[in-house]
Amino acid sequence: MNDRLSVLYFDILKEELIPALGCTEPIAIALAAARAREVLGTDPSAIVVRCSGNIIKNVKSVYVPNTGGLKGIPASALAGMVAGDSSRGMQVLAHLSDDDRRRIHELLSKNICKTEMFEGEEGLHIRVTMTADHSVAAVRDTAVAEIIHTHTNFCRVEHNGKVLFNKDCDSKDYTSVLTDRGVLTIEGIYEFAKTADMGPLEELLDLQINDNTAIAKEGLANHYGLNVGSAIKEVYGDSLWANIRASAAAGSDARMGGCSLPVVINSGSGNQGLTTSLPVITYARYCGADKEKLYRAMVLSNLVTIRLKTGIGRISAYCGAMSASAGSSAGITFLAGGTLAQIDAAITNTLACVSGIVCDGAKASCAAKIATGLDAAIIGHHLAMKGKAYEPGCGIVKGDVEQTVDAVGRLGRVGMRETDTEILRIMLDK
Repeated sequence: MNDRLSVLYFDILKEELIPALGCTEPIAIALAAARAREVLGTDPSAIVVRCSGNIIKNVKSVYVPNTGGLKGIPASALAGMVAGDSSRGMQVLAHLSDDDRRRIHELLSKNICKTEMFEGEEGLHIRVTMTADHSVAAVRDTAVAEIIHTHTNFCRVEHNGKVLFNKDCDSKDYTSVLTDRGVLTIEGIYEFAKTADMGPLEELLDLQINDNTAIAKEGLANHYGLNVGSAIKEVYGDSLWANIRASAAAGSDARMGGCSLPVVINSGSGNQGLTTSLPVITYARYCGADKEKLYRAMVLSNLVTIRLKTGIGRISAYCGAMSASAGSSAGITFLAGGTLAQIDAAITNTLACVSGIVCDGAKASCAAKIATGLDAAIIGHHLAMKGKAYEPGCGIVKGDVEQTVDAVGRLGRVGMRETDTEILRIMLDK
């Protein structure tokens, strides 16, 4: 791999593997609200949160961390307003105090936050408008903070109609704000994982190992959601394959249940970060892989997930944990000594099984979907190591792994567009 491509692969990993507290969609709303409050300079009398349907879908049923069990868009926005420090990024709600929580609950009771939807708009788009009314001379202050395409990409900030910050973004192409993803191929990812110097990534990968392992342990030890991770161990015992599924599911149990521990995300999603990392970590410990081998397998798994998600989109009707499961299958196959052909087969086998599982928002059942995706990943890996792969023409499986990945991207991005709209209608009882 040439130096230019290596630099781009490094940049992509550093761009996507970031720590986040809680489900990323409520946190993105909180982040925008924190920025708007900073610009306004005083507490608002009214807040309007306008967002795309996919944001509404992913915020509706998930707990907002450190708020004392609150859910929904108003809770997310008010928590961000009270937290008030946008420099913390995706950990904007990490330091809420008991007084902060009391204040959030009090503000919720006043119904100062209104939710609106960007009609007909897909993907990730949030605009928070805050208004402060002053009794003297009927003065009204306003502040606007707007995020598009990725959870931390501010595209516009205004104060009283004056633009303080503006970034031109292609409204139809979320990758326009990111490092070029067109350089990612499965073969290129494999070569990078095998040969790149892991030194520049060690700190980042250690953070993913430590943070994601910690929340998985928390999910197994305490009550969150339906405790899917614990249920897997109860049903299937303490085997390697049970633990691979249980660890990632338990991490999601905790994360969806409002746990205050951070997760290192992948492609904007904590559940994808858990699913792409914890199975590889668990398998590496089982087989006694050294730290460098684990790093390389995690690089492979993370980048395969990013490659898959690039074609599908940041948020869609397609469950991102299925892409992350295929990434994990590739990482496990790498640790098992699999060849590039076997890694291709593991990815294809996983996608042939679980592509099309819908995303109906972030909530407790995400843990069970993760377990389902990882069951397919384990079977896909096993078949690949035996030299078996689904043939072209088997459903949406195409002539090679790149074509299959592109076909899945088309399915998630284009084929499931109306599905996405209908899911939101069902969730909103329309």
